[in-house]
Amino acid sequence: MSNPGPFPGPPGEPSPYSSPAVRPGELLDRFVARFIDGVIVGVVGVIINVFLGIISNSWFLTGFISAVLTAALYLGYFAYFESNRGQTIGKQVMKLKTVGPDHVSNPTMEQAIRRNIYMGFGIAGVIPIVGGLIGGLASLAAVILIAVGINSDPQRQHWFDKFAGGTQVLKIG
Repeated sequence: MSNPGPFPGPPGEPSPYSSPAVRPGELLDRFVARFIDGVIVGVVGVIINVFLGIISNSWFLTGFISAVLTAALYLGYFAYFESNRGQTIGKQVMKLKTVGPDHVSNPTMEQAIRRNIYMGFGIAGVIPIVGGLIGGLASLAAVILIAVGINSDPQRQHWFDKFAGGTQVLKIG
């Protein structure tokens, strides 16, 4: 079977994602997967931040390091797992897989970073007093943009998927 349908791979080669059981990931499944991942990464982030608070006696330095490490932790988690496995732990639980623009292979590290770049908006926390608010508002705007994009696009791709060159989250089970 060559590559028909909405999930093409290389011309003339079968695509493992062209079966009728594979379809674009829905908003609710993706939300639950992100929630699971957020809990996992959040627990690690809290442990790191508690440790930073204990060893540092400067709230400014702690806040700065915390913002950088937390943003790197979130962005790194999603970029690493999506580029290497196509799935985070939350996506595994929800039977979702992120694929690159060819709809077959995992996204490259660059594509995975691009599609998850909003996870790094917390870096704004390095700005004393208002940074957390700025980062939080930017993240909220990104999440709204993502939800609207997923619900309005027939392939369930949000703006960041398109920014990454056409990555897509598929329901594989």
